[in-house]
Amino acid sequence: MSFDSGEGLTEKISPFDTYAQIIEGKAEIIIDKVSHHLKSGDGIIIPAYLPNHIKPNGRFKMVLTIIKSSID
Repeated sequence: MSFDSGEGLTEKISPFDTYAQIIEGKAEIIIDKVSHHLKSGDGIIIPAYLPNHIKPNGRFKMVLTIIKSSID
């Protein structure tokens, strides 16, 4: 995903853990009302079922990986 200045993602809740990795720029990722400031090369796991949103600080690129688990 990539964003221009002033863009971002609204608050959401996912049923799966998600790994967010910053590949260019900086962003604030807010997970359950706790702010995390990340820059290029940083990553964070967003736990399932917690409200979260992403606020870029200028131009920004990231990779989101959904971590699905299965029960056999």
